[in-house]
Amino acid sequence: MFEAVHQGDILRVERIKHSVLVVSKDFFNLSGEIIGCPIYDNSLENPLHILIQTGQARKYVQCEKLTLLDLSVRGYKKIGQVSLGERINIADAVQGIFDYV
Repeated sequence: MFEAVHQGDILRVERIKHSVLVVSKDFFNLSGEIIGCPIYDNSLENPLHILIQTGQARKYVQCEKLTLLDLSVRGYKKIGQVSLGERINIADAVQGIFDYV
């Protein structure tokens, strides 16, 4: 059975090396699919690599690596969540990829 996931959740997804941050909105996630970005332990900070704090670790969400994942056919586990401020920064970075100007 599909466990609901929310924007800002950090997931460990079967057959994916890195943790994934859910960036899609909750209404989209109800379908069993999510849009996510990988989380890396090390990265160069830039406008699309957003620093997050998970427990004692500092990690980077790579916003340019958006991917659609069907969680209804993959095993996954929620392992954390980013703060509202981090979610806003990440949403701004993702939106910036698609701005017209």
